[in-house]
Amino acid sequence: MSKQSRISRTATCHCGHVELTATGEPIVTNMCYCDDCQAGARQIEALPGSRPVRNPDGGVSYILYRKDRISCSKGLPLLKTVKLTEKSATNRVVASCCNSAMFLNFDDGRHWVSAYRARFQGELPPVQMRICTKFKPHNVPLPPDIPSYSGYPTRFIAKLVAAWVPMLLRR
Repeated sequence: MSKQSRISRTATCHCGHVELTATGEPIVTNMCYCDDCQAGARQIEALPGSRPVRNPDGGVSYILYRKDRISCSKGLPLLKTVKLTEKSATNRVVASCCNSAMFLNFDDGRHWVSAYRARFQGELPPVQMRICTKFKPHNVPLPPDIPSYSGYPTRFIAKLVAAWVPMLLRR
């Protein structure tokens, strides 16, 4: 068994009734400032008993995993989907027991799941980049600690494609 396949991280909802298990290294860790992530976070934060989803600077932190490396290990019936609009391909999935934001997945077959970083316990991989910063609140300065991109950088897209290739070859 390779070291990559032995890495395991657990994400839980606030009350502990829902648990996700992720194995292997993530594709990327990022903060997203796009309009949809901010609007989706506000929508979830408005649910009764929910916790903050956005960081103080307005961004939302994610750990992206290949779909085949993340699963619900406890409380699957408690997961519910929240969409910005009925036709949206993006599903924001929350634990209905406590309205904790758990992850994003997509109706259009994308090969990754964007799990909310705040739901994970233990030592986490550092955030690697900020994306879609052109949508951040104008009065919020971003520190120069990690790269920030106004849109979706080539580096981000390359990491997604690099994660997709092994999934194609498994078939």
